[in-house]
Amino acid sequence: MAKDESNIISLIDDNGNEVPFELMDIIEYEGDKFVILLPVEDAEEGVVILKAEEEEDGTEGYVSIDDDETLDTVFDMFKARFSDTFTFGD
Repeated sequence: MAKDESNIISLIDDNGNEVPFELMDIIEYEGDKFVILLPVEDAEEGVVILKAEEEEDGTEGYVSIDDDETLDTVFDMFKARFSDTFTFGD
């Protein structure tokens, strides 16, 4: 099954390598926007959740979430939205 190229976001990992992710969802929580991403090449790894922030040049950037409670809440929201589509292991 081919991925919809319009839903692919490439991020740079710690080693400077470009890693493609499929954008699964965008969730707004407490005034912030979070993106739910699935690695294209290794979907077995599970989803990645990042907070979207506007960069100084006006583009959108993504940062890690340090607050476990926020991370858990956003993931629970994602699971609720996609409970009919995916099976989630706890």
